[in-house]
Amino acid sequence: MVKPANTAHDSAQSGQRDVQRPLMQVYQRFPLSIVRGEGSYVWDEQGERYLDFTSGLAVCNLGHVPPVIKEAVQNQLDMLWHCSNLYHIPVQEQLAQALADYSCADQVFFCNSGAEANEAAIKLARKYAKQVKKTEKYEIVTFKQSFHGRTLATLTATGQEKVQQDFDPLPAGFRYLPYNDLNALEEVAGEHTCAVLLELVQGEGGVVPANPEWVQALAHLCQEHQLLFMVDEVQTGMGRTGTLFAYEQYGIEPDVITLAKGLGSGFPIGALLAKAHVAQAFTPGSHGSTFGGNPLAASAGLATLTEMLKPSFLPGVQELAQYLSDGLTVLAKSKPAIKEVRGKGLLQGILVAEGQAKAVVDAARDKKVLLLLAGPDVVRILPPLTTSTAEIDHMLNVLEECV
Repeated sequence: MVKPANTAHDSAQSGQRDVQRPLMQVYQRFPLSIVRGEGSYVWDEQGERYLDFTSGLAVCNLGHVPPVIKEAVQNQLDMLWHCSNLYHIPVQEQLAQALADYSCADQVFFCNSGAEANEAAIKLARKYAKQVKKTEKYEIVTFKQSFHGRTLATLTATGQEKVQQDFDPLPAGFRYLPYNDLNALEEVAGEHTCAVLLELVQGEGGVVPANPEWVQALAHLCQEHQLLFMVDEVQTGMGRTGTLFAYEQYGIEPDVITLAKGLGSGFPIGALLAKAHVAQAFTPGSHGSTFGGNPLAASAGLATLTEMLKPSFLPGVQELAQYLSDGLTVLAKSKPAIKEVRGKGLLQGILVAEGQAKAVVDAARDKKVLLLLAGPDVVRILPPLTTSTAEIDHMLNVLEECV
């Protein structure tokens, strides 16, 4: 039965939102409807083409509709779409093996998103503390301005009050320290602390890379105090920073790694990777996911990873990242409004005057280039890892006009 349209609504309660819309208004959407994508470009309903330097929020790392992923998924569509995890799924097992082979982890759990991967990491850390270490420790240390997801546990792990607002009472067991602060690390090991969770580049927090000296000191303290060292690579993983995983550039080996975004080239998939001695805490029935690692998502993930492991792929990303970084640095020297260029690989941000980032993003969109925000004063730049120097040049020219 189709309900009749309700033309009346309480404007005092709804504010600027139209409560008649079928979608809940949880996104501040840009005035653009995207209907098609190919490579570094997307098209709107009117057929206008845009250079997409958002990559679907670091998801479409191989560009939009990459042929190699399309072929793998089309082949899988002809065979099997979904299979319960009560049965073995060969393509899922192949993807898990490949992730273990090319990381410091030994075992993998598949889910559907970055938030779910981080939720699983939180559960694993607590279960490991109790079941394996035989302690009553439960506290997870995270860092201010971090972002780890939107579930109740992961938004509590997130070190930003604006994300947590109106969701109290929040779950207990999280503590926040300043990011990149060596002195603050003295407080990392509390009476109840069992693990540390951090991003190696705080994406939502303003595109702030971790200082290598700080990361290594933190890793050493985790080892000294027997705390699990967990790295959130939801945005930095899958080649985004120039190596398959960002942790490879810091001379460390996390106990736990979380992935999502770029793993499936647009198909929803997340992953929790852990070393064997930690993974043993997850026994049958302790965690699960109906859709996690299903044949479609796993086939997309395996094809994505296979493409990124080709010998020329990651060196090519590193060259493009240097080209982008150099271009942004030159632009900043000619534009006093750009106060800082920061980031890692093809995850870059420019710091502008407070509150001005949205104006830059809006102006660029008017010129058919899509960029992102990372707070009110940072423009985030996330090109596909398959972009070209010509496309980077075009973005830089537009950015020069918009700042």
